[in-house]
Amino acid sequence: MPDTRADLPPGRGSALASVPASGNRREIPMPAHLKFFYGPMDCGKSTLALQVDHNHARQGRSGLILTRYDRSGRARVTTRVGLSHDAIEVTDELDLCKLVRQNWAQGRRVDYLIVDEAGFLNPEHVDQLAELVDEYHVDVYCFGLSTDFRSFLLPGAKRLMELADEISEIQVEVLCWCGLPGKHNARVIADRVTREGDTVLVADTVATGGNDVRYQVLCRAHYRRGDLGLAPSLGEQLTLD
Repeated sequence: MPDTRADLPPGRGSALASVPASGNRREIPMPAHLKFFYGPMDCGKSTLALQVDHNHARQGRSGLILTRYDRSGRARVTTRVGLSHDAIEVTDELDLCKLVRQNWAQGRRVDYLIVDEAGFLNPEHVDQLAELVDEYHVDVYCFGLSTDFRSFLLPGAKRLMELADEISEIQVEVLCWCGLPGKHNARVIADRVTREGDTVLVADTVATGGNDVRYQVLCRAHYRRGDLGLAPSLGEQLTLD
C-alpha cells in the first residue's frame, strides 16, 4: 500500500500516519513511541488527539483517552469545533502504569494512550508514560500547551521535551490580532493582561464580558506589551496587573 504521509500537512505526518496493526504487544514486543504535539490555544490540539484515536481504533487497536484540566471542567476531551469524547481525568494521585495494568487485569487490551492537556501533567506522570512505552510497549500520544500564561514551560511539557521520542509543533497557525503568528497564551481579566496567579486556571478564549477570565493568543511583541488590540476608552492605555 503506498505511503500517503507526504500528502499530509507539514508536522502532521507522524501523528496521522498509518497505525500499527492491533495485537498484544506484551506477547509480541514491538517498538513503541512517546510523542508530544504542542501549540498555543486554538491550534487544534484536542481535535488532532481525537483524530489520532479514531485512526488507531479503526485499525482494531484499543486505547485509553486521558485528560487533565479540560476547558469543560469535566473528564472529557472537548474541542472548539464541537467534537468531544469521554476521558479519564489524570489526578495527582493517579499512577498511569497501574491504570494500564488494571485494564489488562480486567481483560482489556491497551495498545496506546491519548493524553490531552499533557502540559499540565506532573513530571512523575511523564516518567510513568515513558515506562509504559519502554517496558510495556504501549504507544503514547500527548497533546498540549508548552508554556503557561507567564510564557514559562509547563511542568509536563518540560518533562516531555526531555523524554519524548518525537516533539512536533502543530502546524495550524493561530494569529495574533495584528496578523503575526501567535505563540503566547495571555491570561486576560477585565481586558487586562495579568502575569500573576495560579498556573492552572481553567477558562476559554471566548470573551463573555464583565470581569471573567479568558485567554488570548498574542505574538511575542504584543504579549510583552500587554496589548490586546483593544481601543482604550477615554484615552486610557492598557496596563498590566
